[in-house]
Amino acid sequence: MEQDTDGTVAAWQAAQQEVIKPTVADHSGKIVKLTGDGFLVEFSTVRDAVNCAIAMQRGLASSSLDFRIGVHMGDIVDDGEDIHGEGVNVAARLEGLADPGGICISGDVYNQIRNRVDAVWEDMGRQEVKNVSAPVQVYAVRFDSPDAPSASGAPAISDKPSIAVLAFDNMSGDPEQEYFSDGITDDIITALSAVHSFFVIARNSSFAYKGRTVDVKTIGRELGVQYVLEGSVRKAGNRIRVTAQLIEAATGSHVWADRFDGTPDDIFDLQDEITASVVGALQPELVRAEAKRIKQKRPENLDAYDYTLRGLAHMDLVNPEDSLKAFELFLKAIEIDPGYARAYASASWHYRRQVQIHGMVLSEEEQAECIRLAELALKSDPADPYVLYQVALSVGWVGGNLERGLEMAEQALAINSNSTRIWLTRSTFQNLLGNPEAAIESVERAIRLSPNEPAMWVAHGELSKAHIQLADYEAALGWARRSVEKHPDNWPAHHVLIASLAQLDHMDEAKTALNRLEKLDPGLTIKRLLENFSLSRYRNLDGLLDGLRKAGLPE
Repeated sequence: MEQDTDGTVAAWQAAQQEVIKPTVADHSGKIVKLTGDGFLVEFSTVRDAVNCAIAMQRGLASSSLDFRIGVHMGDIVDDGEDIHGEGVNVAARLEGLADPGGICISGDVYNQIRNRVDAVWEDMGRQEVKNVSAPVQVYAVRFDSPDAPSASGAPAISDKPSIAVLAFDNMSGDPEQEYFSDGITDDIITALSAVHSFFVIARNSSFAYKGRTVDVKTIGRELGVQYVLEGSVRKAGNRIRVTAQLIEAATGSHVWADRFDGTPDDIFDLQDEITASVVGALQPELVRAEAKRIKQKRPENLDAYDYTLRGLAHMDLVNPEDSLKAFELFLKAIEIDPGYARAYASASWHYRRQVQIHGMVLSEEEQAECIRLAELALKSDPADPYVLYQVALSVGWVGGNLERGLEMAEQALAINSNSTRIWLTRSTFQNLLGNPEAAIESVERAIRLSPNEPAMWVAHGELSKAHIQLADYEAALGWARRSVEKHPDNWPAHHVLIASLAQLDHMDEAKTALNRLEKLDPGLTIKRLLENFSLSRYRNLDGLLDGLRKAGLPE
């Protein structure tokens, strides 16, 4: 109204005459009243109400106005001019929970029409609503738009990654284990929903296929998803084995598969452990599959999400050339979508990468730009765990605020506790704050979640730093070797490697390792290294520096 009063009024009147009134009539409804910016409609059947809502939103899709619709059922009081009652109140509150152009229904409505209306139902859980004492179960109604209907009436497949988790099969021959296999599935759906990287189909939609033999390609088409996760639970004696496989719906090809074993001493602990293992292993596999899929898209069809994912694939190659290429892709994503938080967070990572690998070598201007991008990411989406951990590293490493960095890493874990990279971020800050025991626990959790994580060189590097703080030079040496083998251009791991060799009196090997490092980092001195550690609270820093001195590093 503020931008265009006359145009808005005209659009509202046109919506009434061309869509709302005729659609209500077509579905045997009665318009009780039209308000300044809305309407209240009564139906004799729930099915008519939901079908009318869907038809109305399809008809209103071309309007310049967006409408929300809520549907509830219940007793009403009709005074001849208006209708009243809790049912009306709940419908009004459901309307407020819907997305623009969307529909929300109550659990009572869902129970009546879930198998009688052609739509997909997204479980939004129990919601507290104003002026209603008990929480209301809410479902969002997902339906295909009029612009891109599928031949079968199924939802169009999104360009963004989407996944359906099918009910895991109980292969134990014991009906009492059914609750365990269903519980595993429920937990995986809940955990994946917290990741924010992809859309997860609600339980009630994916469980509709339970006990049926349906081709994965058909499920992908019917639910509008790119990936399907299926699995099974088998109990034999005192062992439980869970298998899981990720399938690309369009081709039916397997992207990833694994199995997880445990003993049912505490069934709930086992359920949590298996869920964490499946989700932790699944996240990087989904990212890799998405990166491969996007590689096949034509440049003119790329959007901000595509450019960002392409950039992240370059970042995983860990070299200056690919980091610069990634940065260019992130900037392209920001140009297309100035509100895309992950593009800002990833662009900030480009600057931080130099700190991660080579120590603090950024100019003041680069540091300021790194922090600026990080803060823009946080402003755009403060609830995305990816954004939180990326910003944590930027404000911690580059901005020098270690406590805030650790706090943000903890916030990210509170949202998504099954991310290897968030656990590694937490270990980084615990090391920098001089808590090596806690750092080791975090790294071990990260490795359990995703043993094939591309950033495993980071995990091994953090373990080497933790053990040298504990003056355990044998362990520090072993982990530093593994980190350098996986990523030779990783200077902090070289520092630990050389110091540990010297402290263990392997002087010839220590001097050879120092010569290698000096070719990578000419001009390295104890003084310059101390500048890099100016923010950290490392324990046994003297032991690290003393080892480097013994190997021949000049002051």
